[in-house]
Amino acid sequence: MKWNLRLAAAHRGIWKASEIQRLLAEHGLVISAGKMSGLWSSTPASIKLSDLEVICVALGCEITEIMTPEPENVTRSTATETPVGKAAGHSAPSPAVVPRSRGARSLPPR
Repeated sequence: MKWNLRLAAAHRGIWKASEIQRLLAEHGLVISAGKMSGLWSSTPASIKLSDLEVICVALGCEITEIMTPEPENVTRSTATETPVGKAAGHSAPSPAVVPRSRGARSLPPR
């Protein structure tokens, strides 16, 4: 996904991160300076859907203005690739885990 918060804000005459931070606070979303810096300058590692909704309401825009899909960055696995289990050296499935009874006590060490 491509993050376009700066562009969406610029279309509305907002040129500074502090301006959008104030606008978001007016809509009930208080963001720290560090998180705001990440949202403003680059692609955020994660964002809550509720926060994204507040951003869109505050800016008066659609989500598609802030986030655009980049399907060319998605890689698909092929049938010729090695499965994860075989790559790690496991040739057979691991044995099933059988729970032990907790009623009997074990013997003390010798």
